[in-house]
Amino acid sequence: MDSLNEQFGKIYDQYIDKIYRFVYLKVNSQEVAEDITSKVFIKGWESYQKQGSDIKNQSAFLYQIARNAVVDHYREKGRDRTISVDASPQIADPGTNAHNKAILSADIEVVKKAIKKLKPEHQDIIIWHYLEDMPIDNIAQLLGKPAGTVRVMLHRGLKDLKGFIKES
Repeated sequence: MDSLNEQFGKIYDQYIDKIYRFVYLKVNSQEVAEDITSKVFIKGWESYQKQGSDIKNQSAFLYQIARNAVVDHYREKGRDRTISVDASPQIADPGTNAHNKAILSADIEVVKKAIKKLKPEHQDIIIWHYLEDMPIDNIAQLLGKPAGTVRVMLHRGLKDLKGFIKES
């Protein structure tokens, strides 16, 4: 049993920040993201105790639990959107002057509003691929779709995103 605990402990250490970031980008609240992330790892641990080494892709396994937990959260709240990018961190170089920070902040707001307009599945793919550096093959496995389909969805999501940004 100790080895199972140690194995899952390593998985936890490897994925806690990634799962939290994914959930946080979806729910727009640090407190809610922490709660959901805790539930993800509790559910992950329960499944891991039963399946152990039968879980072939731990990343896909945890992201699927996280994705389902976010959907459950919004179902409970009666909301129909599954992402809020308003919560994405402000990215700015501390050495940047106030003028450049204002421009960067405005640009980030435009991108956040544009991402909100995407289909939820396209949002997920873009977040996983570009923020989490998840390979297309892993995303395909997570979504249960062929890699070619995921590439097309990523391309379509980026095209829509660019269009929404131009509209702003």
